[in-house]
Amino acid sequence: TGIGWRAFYNCTSLTNITIPDSVISIGSGAFSKCINLTSITIPDGVTSIGRGAFYSCTNLTNIIIPDSVTIIDRGAFLGSESLKTITIPDKIKSIADDTFSNCRSLTSITIPESVTSIGKFAFSDCTNLTSITIPDSVTSIGRGAFTRCTNLTSITIPNSVTSIGFGVIYACNSLTAVTFLGHAPEVENAIFMNATPTIYRKPEAKGWGETFGGRPVKLISEK
Repeated sequence: TGIGWRAFYNCTSLTNITIPDSVISIGSGAFSKCINLTSITIPDGVTSIGRGAFYSCTNLTNIIIPDSVTIIDRGAFLGSESLKTITIPDKIKSIADDTFSNCRSLTSITIPESVTSIGKFAFSDCTNLTSITIPDSVTSIGRGAFTRCTNLTSITIPNSVTSIGFGVIYACNSLTAVTFLGHAPEVENAIFMNATPTIYRKPEAKGWGETFGGRPVKLISEK
């Protein structure tokens, strides 16, 4: 019913594996550093993917996560730099710290409306990520969540977001526009360090000045 802690850790010649339908949990580091694993299907019935379960699976290009999964722990796909697309199941409530950090081939990702928080460095160093949709359910975005996403050109922050951590968009040097759909959120320092976007807001939103995080603020109608 479970694949334990580091069960296949560093099995560098492993190219494929079939997980039986009886499995309900994949433990921490279960497939960590399986550098020749290219694809895997997680069966329906699995409810949790442990911390660093697919850490540094550098040739993993495809993974199917069933809707039964409710927990994807910290760093589950950290360093899986060949992973191109992924769909987060509808039952996930938070994207944990470092979950997709350094997934350099990831071009797009869909976040379901069940998610209420995006953890620290969740998408950092996703250098090919060009767009991301954040649903209205998200209320907080953690420190460095999009750090060094160098091909991200624009992002929209829904009106549900009330807090944004330090350096969320640090070194996103292709970013030209950040659109906020609600009132000015609470932010930590250096939110736009080494990034030069224009900030756009709704005319009726409160708490905005002429600048935000050191960047100029304009109305959405001026975009």
